[in-house]
Amino acid sequence: MNFINKYLRSLKPYKTASHKIWAVNPDERKNILKLDWNEAVVSPSPSVKEKLKALLNSSEFFNLYPQTFNPELIRTLSEYIGLPSENVQYFASSDSLHEYIAKLYISPGDPVLILWPSYDNFRLTAEANGAKLFFSELGEIFKFEPEKFTRDIETFKPSLIYICNPNNPTGTFIERHELEKIIAANPECMFIIDEAYIEFAGEGVNQLVLKYDNLLVTHTLSKAFALANFRFGYLVSCAQNISDISNIRNSKNITTFTQAAAIAALDDADYMRAYAEEVKRARKFFIDCVNKDFSREFYAYDSKGNFVLVRCKISGLKEKVIAGLESENIFVRNVSQSKSLHDCFRITIGTREQMQRVLEVLREIMN
Repeated sequence: MNFINKYLRSLKPYKTASHKIWAVNPDERKNILKLDWNEAVVSPSPSVKEKLKALLNSSEFFNLYPQTFNPELIRTLSEYIGLPSENVQYFASSDSLHEYIAKLYISPGDPVLILWPSYDNFRLTAEANGAKLFFSELGEIFKFEPEKFTRDIETFKPSLIYICNPNNPTGTFIERHELEKIIAANPECMFIIDEAYIEFAGEGVNQLVLKYDNLLVTHTLSKAFALANFRFGYLVSCAQNISDISNIRNSKNITTFTQAAAIAALDDADYMRAYAEEVKRARKFFIDCVNKDFSREFYAYDSKGNFVLVRCKISGLKEKVIAGLESENIFVRNVSQSKSLHDCFRITIGTREQMQRVLEVLREIMN
């Protein structure tokens, strides 16, 4: 007898990236370029380390559950996003937040529309909660086509719509005014705008939650703030949506260390902004070099994230490149969640020096 939830019996799992970096001697890790999961390539603000050192000297809380409501953290988030505290709530990662959103807003059989190809873990989360999934494919060269997306909304009549912006893995970015038109025109749909990479892009949609109650904006400190290991995310929405999701949120799942690290990182947002600017410069350098020096073999798409999608123009080249880079301890992501990505790989953008190393290895592979 099959005791598994019927929505999970034939579920396609979300594929994680390589974790070879954890299997080697710590001294060897400095030789590995882990560019497959869009993590930051630098440590977080030094303020984080100082904050954690202070915590280690206050060991009386180790045996207790974490603080379930941290007013300092809420205040810090409120100041960072420029919205009242009633419009924000924090979670143990944006992935965990997505699971709460699915639990709250998806009933079995509900139609869910995803702008595709996109972050595959949300597909898994929605499907695991019994959603009936539909995909609105990005247009040629992964360009967002608002008219087509609007037609897909009319056709599938979703109750919930997921848009990753900037989109992972394509790097596509939809301007705020374009998103607002779609949100305003579809008040019967709940929109999730996943802004995991917004610090590398431009203006996000946080401020729109004061105008629209059908908008959930999800964020993480894993990318630009370099806190992936701490698992911290937060939701921006209208006060009622924040209240509703807080009713089912497990408030003891965000550790004391994570809360402290988040406050320290947010208090030093200038450090994050400097890192984001460095990534933007390295991103342009890498895209320009690939499209100039390897124009016959590759095409690097423009991107607004801390990553670049690269298409291989020669049959079989994708596998050769991924294996060749791995042999030199450079890990990139083999993206395969859509047929449109069959000859593409995604690479996290590090410093200019790191991207120069990648280009040198690419030249060796091509030779």
